[in-house]
Amino acid sequence: MLRIKDGQKRGCIYFFFDKDGIVDDYVIYLLDDLIQNIDELVIVCNGKLNEDGQKKFEKYNSKIIVRPNEGLDVWAYKEGLSYLGWDKIELLDELVMLNHTIMGPVYPFADTFSKMNEKDVDFWGITKHEKVDEDPYGLNPYGYLPEHIQSHFMVYRKKLLCSKEFQDYWDNFRKVENYRDSVCYHESYFTKYFADLGYKWDVSVDVTDLENVSAYPVFYCAREMVENRKCPIFKRRAFFHDYGQMLETTAGQPVVELYNFLNESGLYDVELIWQNILRTMDHTEIAKNLHLNYTLPTNIKLQKFKDKPSQKRRVAMLAHIYYVDELKNLYSYISNMPEDADFYFTTQTDEKKKQIESYCAKLKNKVSVKLVKNRGRDVSALLIIGRELVDQYDYICFIHDKKVTQEKPGSVGEGFAYICYKNVLETKEYVENILQLFEDNNHLGVLCPPKPLHGPYVFGLLQTWEKNYTNTVKLLKKLDISVPIDKFKVPIAPHGSCFWFRTSAVKKLFANDWQYDDFPEEPLPIDGTISHAIERCYAYVAQEAGYYTAVVMSDNFAKIEYTTLMYYAGTFGTHDLLGLFQSQNGIRINFHGWDYRIKYFLRKILPKEAFVKVINVKRKIMGPHKVYRYEDN
Repeated sequence: MLRIKDGQKRGCIYFFFDKDGIVDDYVIYLLDDLIQNIDELVIVCNGKLNEDGQKKFEKYNSKIIVRPNEGLDVWAYKEGLSYLGWDKIELLDELVMLNHTIMGPVYPFADTFSKMNEKDVDFWGITKHEKVDEDPYGLNPYGYLPEHIQSHFMVYRKKLLCSKEFQDYWDNFRKVENYRDSVCYHESYFTKYFADLGYKWDVSVDVTDLENVSAYPVFYCAREMVENRKCPIFKRRAFFHDYGQMLETTAGQPVVELYNFLNESGLYDVELIWQNILRTMDHTEIAKNLHLNYTLPTNIKLQKFKDKPSQKRRVAMLAHIYYVDELKNLYSYISNMPEDADFYFTTQTDEKKKQIESYCAKLKNKVSVKLVKNRGRDVSALLIIGRELVDQYDYICFIHDKKVTQEKPGSVGEGFAYICYKNVLETKEYVENILQLFEDNNHLGVLCPPKPLHGPYVFGLLQTWEKNYTNTVKLLKKLDISVPIDKFKVPIAPHGSCFWFRTSAVKKLFANDWQYDDFPEEPLPIDGTISHAIERCYAYVAQEAGYYTAVVMSDNFAKIEYTTLMYYAGTFGTHDLLGLFQSQNGIRINFHGWDYRIKYFLRKILPKEAFVKVINVKRKIMGPHKVYRYEDN
């Protein structure tokens, strides 16, 4: 393999972890560039490595060590050092240690090595974390988090490599049990410890002027770092970071701004990002950080995002009609479908079939009306009749005569139907824009209208599975879907069963041999059935196929939605939510994110000593922060 020669003899230890032992292409892209700058590569894998991953790593003619998933990154590095041996390490000019928690390079690593060759330092990195006056983990030997090089990419030079202090540091390193240990005893400790011993250090990306902006600029100033400071790396964790923490110090924009820059500039292939995050991360966290919500115009047609050859699209509508009298209202929406779309209606009786055929005779589209059994309602109609359509079409809009009869007054149900219809089929231009959205976003699989938040549906703000988690898990297991699912993270779902989907995203669901007997007889319970599980499984099925699920709104409805959300945001405080929680008869609500906001508020109003006492009392009562696993990074 051709390697760039800069006169430096470099070794490298790369730490890798994936809970399934899969090596995604983002790892190979990074190593393909890095290998040009080093002489020997040691790859240390915690846990397992599958056969394909082994082959991918073998192309570098490197040593591959697969070890138990113990000690996180620190003990993986320690094992890599043990393999190389101090005699061999002392012959190196530089030793690089980096891990799988970074993606890149956006710019060749050769540029970074060349830049740092000019600096008189004993160890260096790419990015640093600024000093934090408190220790959020309560374990750092200094009692705070010192300014430090971030351990996802560090380089050690000969003076340090040959020192007794460096060798003793690694030979005698304590046992690492969790993420907090790794941060407090190594990442945030190493830089100050060796600087105090007289060793000089620096980072390749100057962030001096960002000290008052963020202590963690590679994360919270990601676009600035990559676009204007030519930082070659960005954090994989950004795409699944807790959004409550993101809102502590930003407006929620860092990740989507980074992604937009990478996508529009072409400096990094975003397909590498999608391949990994759709396989490994909860889709709700991806959706929050990348803001997978679309507001589309209703009176103008969007232009293509990128020039690419136009392909003849195959579009269909599948509409389930039980209440034929609803056709008058529905017709104004379904007539907004393109003229090249085919229509399929389902209903239960010959009489209704004739009424539908008569009413829809004025449509210019091809129309077919199919009879279904009155069991499973719209969901069974979609899965049994739709099974015949998924191979014939690229995109399908599913809609039904949404009539909520269990809520009073009737305007509550009408509001639910209004949300479904308006955000799926409001105008012809809007429908064209939805189709264009699919064309422009190769990984978009399912588009749902927003969930209703009025009347009794206000409890949707609390983000609970209600009675549907267990049934959904069982269904996904039956479908052989293995993407992450979390009982405290509620999926994006087409509540009301009106939505758009790309057929290639959901074929695994339709491939199941659905029968009418799979669905309960009438009267159908209002929650907890197989139909409700199916409604919540679409996002997971799409994710397994390599697609994401998003929420779409028309510009007209977005005005209403914004007003509603601002009203609730201004009305609900923590105590209001706790009151709602208590009224739900023991349903556990995920308040992840409120803890950060309360802590932020207390930090602002309390003296430092008082704040520390409050946090310590909280820890004694509730325990420390969540212990992160390396698969969370």
